[in-house]
Formats: sequence, structure tokens, C-alpha cells
Amino acid sequence: MEQYSLFELRFQGDAPSGSEVSVDLQATFTWCDESGNTVEKDVKGFYTGGGAYIVRFLPETPGEYSWKVRGCIDAAGGAVCKAAEPGKHGVIRAVGTRFVHADGTAFLPVGTTIYALAHQEQGLIDRTLETLKNAPFNKVRLCVFPKHFYYNHNEPELFAFEMDTSGNWDANRPCFAFWNHLESILFSLADRGIQSDLILFHPYDRWGFSSLTADQNRLYLDYLLRRLSAIPEIWWSMANEFDAISGKSMNDWYEIETFIAGNDPFHHLLSNHNCFSFYDFTRPAITHCSVQTTQVESAAKWLRQYQKPLIYDECCYEGDLPMSWGNISAFEMVNRFWIACVSGAYVTHGEVFLADDEILWWSKGGDLKGDSPKRISFLKKILEAFPASLEPWEVNNFQDLDPEFVEMMTSFSTLASKMPESQQESHLVKDTEFRGHCGESVYIQYLARHCNSVLTWRLPEDKKYQIDLIDVWEMTRETVLRNVKGKIHIHLPGKEGIAVVATLE
Repeated sequence: MEQYSLFELRFQGDAPSGSEVSVDLQATFTWCDESGNTVEKDVKGFYTGGGAYIVRFLPETPGEYSWKVRGCIDAAGGAVCKAAEPGKHGVIRAVGTRFVHADGTAFLPVGTTIYALAHQEQGLIDRTLETLKNAPFNKVRLCVFPKHFYYNHNEPELFAFEMDTSGNWDANRPCFAFWNHLESILFSLADRGIQSDLILFHPYDRWGFSSLTADQNRLYLDYLLRRLSAIPEIWWSMANEFDAISGKSMNDWYEIETFIAGNDPFHHLLSNHNCFSFYDFTRPAITHCSVQTTQVESAAKWLRQYQKPLIYDECCYEGDLPMSWGNISAFEMVNRFWIACVSGAYVTHGEVFLADDEILWWSKGGDLKGDSPKRISFLKKILEAFPASLEPWEVNNFQDLDPEFVEMMTSFSTLASKMPESQQESHLVKDTEFRGHCGESVYIQYLARHCNSVLTWRLPEDKKYQIDLIDVWEMTRETVLRNVKGKIHIHLPGKEGIAVVATLE
């Protein structure tokens, strides 16, 4: 055993006489925690064809373990778990509005979307994995079920289940070749330091997976959780656009959520992605907010509202498609990343450039063609160099105004707060200032599409700071002031895409 790495026990026995999902195979792992207390964890095993049964476990504490397997297999044994190797940090969990590995190491998600990766030919998958080696992304959103949509018309070779004699999906009979194939992709991504944000349901379907019965869904989820839960580099996304899947009520989604949370022994991250309206992120089992919206200006508000990490998993795609969601510029993709990240949230990249072979990165992978990834990498390096994760920086913009202007601006703010929420959101686009800070060590403001020639700040009076200007498109950083404190005036180039950062000297 190795701390934070999948541990596997394999057994040979008779093939199941009934369901190949609901096999009678359980294991109990026993060890002592850091305080010397005895700990036990139960996990379910799974069948993988040819009389082979597997039990998987994810140890998070070094030391001596014993295990006992019961049910269709009767076995017992033990293993010594050594400390994790460098680079292994364990399952990622939500702590407040941030993501943290099991060992306490912070995780800064910079994701991308390749929905149908698991349903492409191996050559294209290999090409995609090679592309990811040199890309900034450490999280990939991908689907278990195949996708039918624009530019997605190929027929997959493998599916999650076998069919019965009537040509219907038999959720009691997993297609073992498919699950082996899916695992190989998840493991390959993990080897590259990439988390798999695995999408369990979606509406873009011509095969019938979006209309499975509740019993079929439970069987599918049962097998998936038995088989994949011990992989440390995995998140559960209940759906891509859950509210676009007809036939599922909110109670159905709550039951799915409850089943996943109750049957994942290692408590991976869990959320649900929307098309029209947000899922209820206040629910205790939901670990973070996974949203589809262009309203990156609302990041600070939603972080305050939900007190959980916020990821814009879809905010449109860099590309040239005729659909409005697929033709924002590279600058606008970078702009949305900066707005959200400076505010304390996170963003997922997507790319859709029209191609005769219908190989578009957002769904099939292949090669990255856009100009945003290298600039996202530039942002990622800046954020990773900060001493802590950014939190929204609240500023009193009225403190330096004359009293009559303070009264006027306060009146305007009061009137704006009484407007319908939809109209309040429109004001955010022009009025919100995007600021973040790491305690008193770092202060940052992103001007987005504003073209200021000067910016006034108030920094702490008892500390001194270095002021840098960042051009997010040109990827330059220039120091313009040193040893400053208190109220300062910063001269800017009067162009879009400028950020200002103060670091403690």
C-alpha cells in the first residue's frame, strides 16, 4: 500500500448467477489513526468479468492495515502502507470557498472540457493526452455516456452496459471492456496531474441513457462507485445541464445526489451543473458550485451567498461557431478567467473551432488551436505564486469623495438595490470592480475592459508594497512603484486587460 494511492485486491471465483452489479462482495479495512484510535472502513467490491472480482481501497494514513473480505469471496490479510511519494496529495475536498488535498496542499483548479473523450478512437485519445502534457489544465470535464450533438455524430465502439435480447440496455450487465477503457483514460489523466471531473448524466443522447429508469440509474451508479471511488483524482459531476434532461424531477436529482454521497466511501467532490437555473448548492452533500453562466461579474456575490468554492464550468467557448455559446474571442475567454479568479472563483476553459473532420476540442479533444490557453497558463502561474488563495477584496469607494458626492452615490446604491435582480445583474457588467487579496500580503485588481489612465488605491499605512502592472494579453509584468503605502495613485496605459498587483515588500 501507498498513502493516497489506489490499493487493489483481486480474486478469482464463480461468475455471478444474477446481477453482475449487485454482487455480494464487501471488505472491511482496519488501521490506527494518528492518535492511535482504531478505524474501520467498509467498501464494496465489483465483478469485472471472467470470474474476476476486485476490491479497491484508498488509504490516507500510513501504517499497518488488516483487511477482511466476505460474501462471494472469503479472504483476509494485511499490508503496510508507506508514506506518500512526492507529488501525491490525496483526494481534493472543499474547505470554505477553497479546494484542498487530503494532506492540506491547496489545489487551484484550471480546467478544460472534453465531453466525449472516452468515446473517440484510441489514436485521437492519445493525441489529446499528448496535447494536455503541455497545456495549463489540471482538471478535465468528461462524460461516462456518449454525446449526440452538433459536431458529434460518430458511433462509439463501446457503451457502459450490454444489451439484452430485446435490444434494451441491461444495467445489470456492465460492458467490462468499456469500463476498462474509461479507467485507462482516468489513469492516464491522473499520471499527468489532471483531475477527472466525471459527468454522470447529460441530455445529448440518441441511445437512451438519459431516459433510464430510476432502478437502472441506481445500478449504473452502484457499479460506477464500487469501481471508481478509490481513484483519488476524481470528482463527481451529477450532470452536464441537469435541468435540460427531460423526465427527471428535482426529487429524482436529490435521490441521485443522496445515493452518490451515501455510497462513496472516500467522499469525493460532488456538484451538479446547470443549463438554465442553478442547482441547490446549499444542500449539505454538495461540495461546490458548478455553474453555467456568463455572469462572471457575480463571483464575489455567489461566494458570499453559498460559502462554497465556485467554478464557472461553462462561460462560453473560444471559437468560431455560428452558435452564440461557441464564438467568443480568445481575449474574452481570458478576460472572464481574470474577472472570476481575481474575485476568488475558478473558471473552466473550452474551445470550439469549426473543422471539416468535426474534431472540436470541447467534445473530442485533439489539438488546441486557440490563443487563450497560453494566457490562462500565465494567469495560473501568477495565482500559484501568491502565498494563499485570493478572497474578495471589499473596498469603500466613497471614502475619498466630498460629502455631497458621498450622499449622492449612497442614494444611487440604495436605488440600485431595490431594482429587480435581473436589472441589478446588468449593472454589474459596468459597475463592479474585480478585486482580491491574500490577507495583507497581496492586493490585486483587474480592470477588465475598462481603460483607466490612473487608479487610486488605499493600502495599509503600516506596511510597504511593490506595485506591478500586468498586461493579461501580452503576458507582461512591470514594476512601476516600490516602497509605497497608504493612499497611492497608479498610472495605467489606458487599455483593456490590465491588472494591478501589490505585493508586500
